[in-house]
Amino acid sequence: MEIISQNFLPHCSLVTWSSNRLVPNRSNILLSSSGIKKSRSVIRNGTSDGYVVGENEDLGSLARRGDSKSKLLIPGLPDQSNGEASAARITPSQCEWKPNLTVHYEKSGCENVEAPAVLFLPGFGVGSFHYEKQLTDLGRDYRVWAVDFVGQGLSLPTQDPTTTTMSEETSSLEDSESFWGFGNEAQPWADQLVYSLDLWREQVQYIVEEVIGEPVYIAGNSLGGYVALYFAATHPHLVKGVTLLNATPFWGFFPNPVRSPRLARLFPWSGTFPLPARVKKLTELVWQKISDPESIAEILKQVYKDHSTDVDKVFSRIVEITQHPAAAASFASIMFAPGGELSFSEALSRCKENNVQICLMYGREDPWVGPIWGKKIKKELPNAPYYEISPAGHCPHDEVPEVVNYLMRGWIKHLESGGFEALPLLEDGEEDWEQSSIAREMEFPRGEGWKKSVKLWLYGSKYSFWGGVGESFRASLVKVLRGKSV
Repeated sequence: MEIISQNFLPHCSLVTWSSNRLVPNRSNILLSSSGIKKSRSVIRNGTSDGYVVGENEDLGSLARRGDSKSKLLIPGLPDQSNGEASAARITPSQCEWKPNLTVHYEKSGCENVEAPAVLFLPGFGVGSFHYEKQLTDLGRDYRVWAVDFVGQGLSLPTQDPTTTTMSEETSSLEDSESFWGFGNEAQPWADQLVYSLDLWREQVQYIVEEVIGEPVYIAGNSLGGYVALYFAATHPHLVKGVTLLNATPFWGFFPNPVRSPRLARLFPWSGTFPLPARVKKLTELVWQKISDPESIAEILKQVYKDHSTDVDKVFSRIVEITQHPAAAASFASIMFAPGGELSFSEALSRCKENNVQICLMYGREDPWVGPIWGKKIKKELPNAPYYEISPAGHCPHDEVPEVVNYLMRGWIKHLESGGFEALPLLEDGEEDWEQSSIAREMEFPRGEGWKKSVKLWLYGSKYSFWGGVGESFRASLVKVLRGKSV
């Protein structure tokens, strides 16, 4: 087995010999390699231990079409106890965006003044804390932000958005004491407030323009992926690249009043405050169930493929959020909010029109937003790099952060260099990679004294969507048959 060590600190460059000169290999996605003669010798700058020298065809054959004879070593997360480079320090911050709507965000790497800015958007029910492993690691090289959407995380309102008059019944008064938003009149600052895609898109615009102050690389998991794509579609000049981490392609079950005003009028309530009486009762029943710690633990068990992953901190933060008096009514507002002015598909089309660079990173074992959704995006954007990680579930950035951070570094370097730096897994200089998929076994240190390995695929621009669907079906069938044989 060949072991290839690779580290983006410094980045592993690939140099190929062409005729009578050395030329850096360029990506097949952003820059065609036509005119550069395919060479045999490759020299790759690895870790500080030295170089790996080999044959171009040999390296390519090891990596192509799912062959995992080659194992790629990548860095683990920073661990100060082992004398590694210090982890980037996370700084919690907040700003008042609108009256009584304080936005919580976390940042790291602010001392890297010349480095690109990277913004992470969370999924539903979590917050910036879900990106701690990106903040501490990527913050060593970039300026990194992670934000809590208003109505979630630590960006819940600082006051009750409703008031209760003396004419309300005693039971309602008791409800209003335990749940903010259960009153019968909206506060002036909360008039027409609804926690929706359009509100979060406006929030991201504020963060990028007023807090970060420059265009960003934006990444989002699940709901955050939808918002990231939506924001890029409407503000392409503020986005340098979008990374979708198991992004949900749908959100909001009710018609948007701007794009469908007549249809929207058929629905008596659209997530604004105060909550209607029937919605209050429904919310109490549902909230009692989903906010129970056992239910939260069960959900985490579903979305994480590797149950050895330590989710104690994530679990405790989610439980803490559910105890906020505004959490239940905010949940109801989110669930009944209208969809965005642009659907996911429309946002994707607009990004394509504006040449917004998009990278896809999907956990293969996601039970909620399976890779089939990533493959549908890949079909629409053939030149977008599409990576699949296995085993990994709905939150690959937290379950296998070493791999996601490795890919993020390579993706950003690729774009910052205008395609001069090769994409991750393309360091072998394969000119025909778009014809098939490339697979590698990735190994990285995890904890003291042991290593973890996962499999990583990169799908080419001529990847067949239906072929991928068939591949997924066959893989599922094999698992079922293996289970029966056992």
